[in-house]
Amino acid sequence: MYEVSNRDVSRLNEDGALPLRGVIDESWLEILRASVESDISDPGPWCHGYVPDNGIGQFHGNVRLWETNEGMNRFCLEGPLPDLAAQFFESKKINLFYDQLFVKEPGTENRTRWHNDLPYWPVRGGQIMSFWVALDPVTVDSGALEFVRGSHKWDIWYQPETFGKTTGHGEYERNPTYVDIPDIESLRSEYDIISWDLEPGDVYAFHAMTVHGAGGNQRTDVRRRGYTVRYTGDDAVYDTRVGTNKNLRSADHDDGDQLDSARFPIVWSA
Repeated sequence: MYEVSNRDVSRLNEDGALPLRGVIDESWLEILRASVESDISDPGPWCHGYVPDNGIGQFHGNVRLWETNEGMNRFCLEGPLPDLAAQFFESKKINLFYDQLFVKEPGTENRTRWHNDLPYWPVRGGQIMSFWVALDPVTVDSGALEFVRGSHKWDIWYQPETFGKTTGHGEYERNPTYVDIPDIESLRSEYDIISWDLEPGDVYAFHAMTVHGAGGNQRTDVRRRGYTVRYTGDDAVYDTRVGTNKNLRSADHDDGDQLDSARFPIVWSA
């Protein structure tokens, strides 16, 4: 198991994101890679692939894979990430929120637009984190994630928008309390943008309010398979606010409910 240091916790609290090296071992990586290929060939029900901007490559996305994919189910429930989340949160319990797949095949130029995650999600609380697992070597050229340092402290909720021409879901409802995100890509010099290359088994860990994005996969020889699992701690509750992703909502939860359920199972407890 990866042991989270005080420095890791401090970096997450200050910057909103950090890389963790060698978290996922080769046995789990093989399970995840096989599971990715299974979902590409026979996608789960919430698939939302994106049409390539230049007609080249493929951008395959999906959510809630753990509910239908045996390998990802095992990883989300039994893998090393629940313990990792518990170390960051110092929580009495950890719930699985959902998992998500992002595959940019070689030559797929689609950017992942700048955004923060929590406005998309029917949940609220401070103990909500994402762990983005690299299944391939990741560099800026192949679509490494980039983060705006400290943006999780801004307390600005940006209006959710689609990430391109999609085959999976439509436009998001507008929430009157949200604001449109600025054109960070055109104003990069005005923001403190941080990023790291990853090797297979490395992980980006980041806060649910950290603003982030990613470039396209400009490489012709490398895939960019990223698999993200989101976990919550003690203070997270269900949220029925307007504008969240409909595929992530639960008909069995009311506003303010604890997540504990078959849909959002407890995967670790003290």
